[in-house]
Amino acid sequence: MPSIRITGDDDADQVLTDDPFALLVGMMLDQQYPMEHAFRGPAKVLERFGTLDPEAIAAADPEEFAALCATPPAVHRFPGSMAARLQELARLVSERYDGHAERMWTEAADGKDLLKRVMELPGFGKQKARIFTALLAKQLDVRPAGWEEAVGDYALDGYRSVADVVDAASLQKVREHKKQQKAAAKAATASE
Repeated sequence: MPSIRITGDDDADQVLTDDPFALLVGMMLDQQYPMEHAFRGPAKVLERFGTLDPEAIAAADPEEFAALCATPPAVHRFPGSMAARLQELARLVSERYDGHAERMWTEAADGKDLLKRVMELPGFGKQKARIFTALLAKQLDVRPAGWEEAVGDYALDGYRSVADVVDAASLQKVREHKKQQKAAAKAATASE
């Protein structure tokens, strides 16, 4: 079975490898926060809450769950809003997939259907959905027909996103790529 290696922490990476919902949560948290820290979030929730069962998370008292997510080190730089979003994600996974996040991809008809399913999740716009679909393909060998077309450039070899992070060196290369993209965008805006 493939191993996820995003966080630089063996225990946190094992949680991502063992639990499809944890991987989904890590991707959800990967917003305005360093990616390796975002993907450590599920391990923090597991340690503090005792489970990553979507039904249990969805049913948790919102204030208590938000406090658990805000306990230092917090699961995100915006722990309150992310705790609420995590509970919303857990509810959706519980209702649509009977608490089995992997059904989202194992039951997808094709890459386009998988992308559509991921885009229906709270906090997943088109770009994040494309990156997560690419991560599933590149790291877990979940490759429904047409996944490459669905994710565009994220399917290519290189270091574009978390989908390409497998160790500390690749994490640094992804950071450098993102820095170059931001600089190019800034330069393009300045020249207009």
